[in-house]
Amino acid sequence: MPGMSIDALIARLDAFDADPAAVRLRIRSYELLGDPGGLVADVGCGAGRAVAELADRGVHAVGVDVSEQMIELARRRWPGADFRIGGAGELPFGDGALAGYRADKVLHELADPARALAEARRVLAPGGRVVLVAQDWDTFVLDSSAPELTRRIVHARADQIPSPRVARAHRSLLLDAGFVDVAVEVHTGVFTGRTAEPMLGALAAAAEAACASGAVTRAEADGWLAEQRDRVRSDRFLLAVPMFVAAATRPPATT
Repeated sequence: MPGMSIDALIARLDAFDADPAAVRLRIRSYELLGDPGGLVADVGCGAGRAVAELADRGVHAVGVDVSEQMIELARRRWPGADFRIGGAGELPFGDGALAGYRADKVLHELADPARALAEARRVLAPGGRVVLVAQDWDTFVLDSSAPELTRRIVHARADQIPSPRVARAHRSLLLDAGFVDVAVEVHTGVFTGRTAEPMLGALAAAAEAACASGAVTRAEADGWLAEQRDRVRSDRFLLAVPMFVAAATRPPATT
């Protein structure tokens, strides 16, 4: 994420991954992979949690990430697991080498998500499954006494993401890439009470991004963030994040 240190990013991802709703969402993504019976790549694997959880389910999984620091961390956390450096647009696998492909909160970081899905089709064998998980950065729902200001901050933050609305385009992108049996689900994560504390860092980043872009003034950004911190302290905080999950199948090769 723009302007965030690797340590801060890891801490935020760890906090999010520990939330019960995030755990349920990961489990659902594993279910949608089906019974792959072959190698599954977790693309954009980060610190490697999904690779370890898939292995616990008896899946032969390999994690791929463009960040050498993330791969080093994953290898320390999950010794013996298979982690490789590689980008979503150029994966370290041969044609048809995979039975499954999973990308969780990855495509929004890419300027060209279509290229990543063309690569997914290349590396998947006929009948292989692809599962995508992502948030739509324009649709965060946040309780606030200043809804118009909140809209400006949410949209300004989204505008700093390479592909902030890719989640709503999952179905079209998969169809364009030649996948079949495309299905889409939406799971909403709701953060209130003590579960909201880790989200304050993300809100601070959003307020800073909006201020830096000129969408809001410094006073507006500081006041908005102060209100959200007060809401956490008084148990009046609510953030809802719709998470889009899409699954599809690589069809047999045409002759």
